[in-house]
Amino acid sequence: MIHLILAVVALLTTAYSSEEAQAQTTLSNMKINITIEGKTMPVNLVDNEATRTLVAALQKSPITYEADDYGGFEKVGGLGHSLPTSNQQITTEAGDVILYRGNQIVLFYGSNSWSYTRLGRIEYSTINELKSFLKTGQGRISVKLSVPETTGIMTTSASIQDGKIYALNGTELKQEPTKGMYIKNGKKYIR
Repeated sequence: MIHLILAVVALLTTAYSSEEAQAQTTLSNMKINITIEGKTMPVNLVDNEATRTLVAALQKSPITYEADDYGGFEKVGGLGHSLPTSNQQITTEAGDVILYRGNQIVLFYGSNSWSYTRLGRIEYSTINELKSFLKTGQGRISVKLSVPETTGIMTTSASIQDGKIYALNGTELKQEPTKGMYIKNGKKYIR
């Protein structure tokens, strides 16, 4: 049991500077948050130049903009600066987060076909939940975009000094490993 705990601790103690973490992150599993009137929903991003540029900006500070209902199917607002575009003809669905004209973010609660750059999709359970969150039909809202906060273990200590080497799953190795990350004396051991 102690070996498994040590394995988990060793895995979690790998701390990165923000630049290293940024380089390690792929947008295929990256999310941002949208906050409206104190309520937050995550957005699963697609990987393109616009989302990479947006995430880089959000890692420096959140972006807040005003958005209004338009056409009975979207909330749209100016971002305050431009992002790179890769427009394609898209038929949107409720929950889509779209870049329009390079400088406007569109949050869809209905559908429309146009030439857009897709940014991602809001995670929601029901269309009523999404419409309530976006305050559809209620006029102008303030929208805050941010990167989810991350936490982690920065340091650990261990009292085991047995010289044994363990795989990250807690299994004791019978011979010296050739390559990889392991646990030795309660600390990260890389070969």
